[in-house]
Amino acid sequence: MLSQLHTPQYGYTLRQALAQRGMPIEEGTLYPLLRRLEDQELLTSQWQANEGPPRRYYKLSTHGAAVYEDLTTAWGSLASVMNRLLNKEE
Repeated sequence: MLSQLHTPQYGYTLRQALAQRGMPIEEGTLYPLLRRLEDQELLTSQWQANEGPPRRYYKLSTHGAAVYEDLTTAWGSLASVMNRLLNKEE
């Protein structure tokens, strides 16, 4: 989810982006998760009322961006090891 919050998004557009990438998520799961990530200071949020009803937009915080980079590096390393372990040619 962190990968989708480099630019501000509100819950509905975030849900759509995740679903389009193969990770559908229910509202009852998404909003508590967003609040938890904000409590951990990985996200920031801001209310905006540009068009239509006010919406809460979420974005990676500076700390969240650093954690995202660390997680991405760790995942890449793990995927590399798993590929070597599963490769039958070696």
